[in-house]
Amino acid sequence: MDDPPLASLSLTHVHYDPNDPVSYVCAYLALIPQALCITYVTLIWSTREAEVLMMFAGQMGCEAVNWVLKRWIREERPMRMNGKGYGMPSSHAQFVAFFAVSLTLFLLARHNPHAPNASKTHIPTKFWERLLLSLLVAGVCAAVAQSRIYLNYHTPKQVMVGCCAGAVIAVGWFVVTSYMRYSGWLEWILELPPVRYFRIRDLVVHEDLVAPIESDFEIQKVMLTWTSPKKLVLSVLYNC
Repeated sequence: MDDPPLASLSLTHVHYDPNDPVSYVCAYLALIPQALCITYVTLIWSTREAEVLMMFAGQMGCEAVNWVLKRWIREERPMRMNGKGYGMPSSHAQFVAFFAVSLTLFLLARHNPHAPNASKTHIPTKFWERLLLSLLVAGVCAAVAQSRIYLNYHTPKQVMVGCCAGAVIAVGWFVVTSYMRYSGWLEWILELPPVRYFRIRDLVVHEDLVAPIESDFEIQKVMLTWTSPKKLVLSVLYNC
């Protein structure tokens, strides 16, 4: 009995022209959505921030919408296709468009770095810094979308529709989460026992992700400063 043919893991499998340096770069750009998912999970686990959790939930919802749209429209990929399944809309383009628009809306519209209740270790970010970061992210995401055309995975129309779909979903999700904040629903959810058990917090709107970690580090240093002499004295008495 012959062994079945081997299959490749399509999640990270990218076709590119090894003789074309641009194609090589585009192959790595195609892996950015996977890298962003790892970043999402890492930030959620390390910071327990509600804002990051909501953004990731919206990102997964955007992926679900893309899955439905592809099977509803059923448009094939380009003739020189390098991928399986339907091509309309581009999931990569929709993914990065949602991320870029969501992050821009957060940085420029929701984030308030000058809030009076921010921690002492918080250093407010200037508007031009947040704008520059938004433009940088938008540029990288545009490169990811363009790489799908260059690698013959999608047509320009499929990429454009994907970008539009991702942007529209991002704006819609921003409106939903804004309503959750101003109506008190988010505050109510954060007080639920399961949410409190996992220590979900909502600080990043008024300060950066590093500030709470730095604050905990400073508290730990102070505690060590106070406890170290006591430990030294006890050690001396014990040895005597």
